[in-house]
Amino acid sequence: MALEVKGKLVEIYNEAQITDRFKKREFVIEIQDGMYSEYVKMQLTQDKCGLLDQFSKGDEIKVNFNLKGRPYTKEGKTTYFTNLDAWRLESASGAAPSQGNESFQEDPGPSEEPGGISEASEDELPF
Repeated sequence: MALEVKGKLVEIYNEAQITDRFKKREFVIEIQDGMYSEYVKMQLTQDKCGLLDQFSKGDEIKVNFNLKGRPYTKEGKTTYFTNLDAWRLESASGAAPSQGNESFQEDPGPSEEPGGISEASEDELPF
C-alpha cells in the first residue's frame, strides 16, 4: 500500500545492521495535525538507507512509503508489527535539500513492540 506524507525531519538515526543481510535506517518526521503535532517514525531499508544523507534535521520533506505489517507468534501469542517503509524522499519546499553536517543519534536498537492498549492508557492520550 503506497502512501505519501509531508513533514519536518526531526530525528535521523545511524544505519543499523540488523542481520548480515538486512540493514535499516530510521528517522522521525513531525506532521502538523490540527492542534497537535504527530511524530512518526519511519524506516529506510537496504540500498535506500543512503536517501537520508542529503537531508538535515529541520528540513521539510515529502516521504513516499509503503505500509507493511506482519504477524509474529511466540509461545502461542500472536503480536502484529507495523512498519512504515520509505522508498522515496524529496524536499517538500521544492528547494535543494540542505547539506549540513548534522551529527546523528545512535540507533537505540530494536525497540520492544507495544502490546495491547489498556483502558487506563487510553485515558492518557492528549486527544
